[in-house]
Amino acid sequence: MSFIEDVRWFTAAPVTDTPDGPAPQGRVTLVGAGPGDPELLTLRAVKALRGARLVLYDNLVGKEVLRYVAEDADLIYVGKEASRHTLPQESIIDLMVRLARSGRSLVRLKGGDGFIFGRGGEEALALAEAGIAFEVVPGITAAQGAGACAGIPLTHRDHAATLVFATGHLRGDNELALDWEALARPRQTVVIYMGVGNLPTICGELVRHGLPAQTPAALVEQASLPGQRCITGTLQDLPQLAQQHRVRAPALIVVGEVVGLQPQLMRGMQAAVL
Repeated sequence: MSFIEDVRWFTAAPVTDTPDGPAPQGRVTLVGAGPGDPELLTLRAVKALRGARLVLYDNLVGKEVLRYVAEDADLIYVGKEASRHTLPQESIIDLMVRLARSGRSLVRLKGGDGFIFGRGGEEALALAEAGIAFEVVPGITAAQGAGACAGIPLTHRDHAATLVFATGHLRGDNELALDWEALARPRQTVVIYMGVGNLPTICGELVRHGLPAQTPAALVEQASLPGQRCITGTLQDLPQLAQQHRVRAPALIVVGEVVGLQPQLMRGMQAAVL
């Protein structure tokens, strides 16, 4: 595989039409890479990676996933981490459009599922508006991977009839614009993506809007990967536990009574491995 650091040579002018008709454009395949474990890739994702000759991949896509890409393919890292972006989102979209218009088909590879807090919707809309053909290959989102691997059922008829996904990432105005009243309703599970840096605010607001301070809560770090950790506690003590255990992104916040089932389920899961 060829890892490309300078993408400028890919952004040449579009291929001109030929006497036989319009020049063919490339197509884009938006692929969800799942939560990290390569065995959680879908068969359709593996097929897309094996057939790709050009892949644009994100920070949360591990090396083991990239092993499915053909040896003669070109790979471009366009990863985004907190406060550090290889390429801003607008530039990534522009690059995809330019590549497709120059006749190159490509895979856009994202961690988890691109349509769940992965900005895949923005990219799909931009491709549609530019007249670029594309398809979407869904992936297992991080919340599903975290729940299954850490022993936290996201729904349970005795504990959670509703499941809510939210993002704890700051907006441009440094404000967490969340519907706290909706998130603090009883008998539901709330999974918050990208919220570790704002954990004290998130836990405090949920309590302030009605959830008991003793509501079970967990942090799942590096879900489905060998380094996975699950830190359990309550809304009251989770920020302190996160600091004590030095939890770092990528990690998910899970809030709800289902977290209380984790010790029992983990005992059964660990016994199955022995």
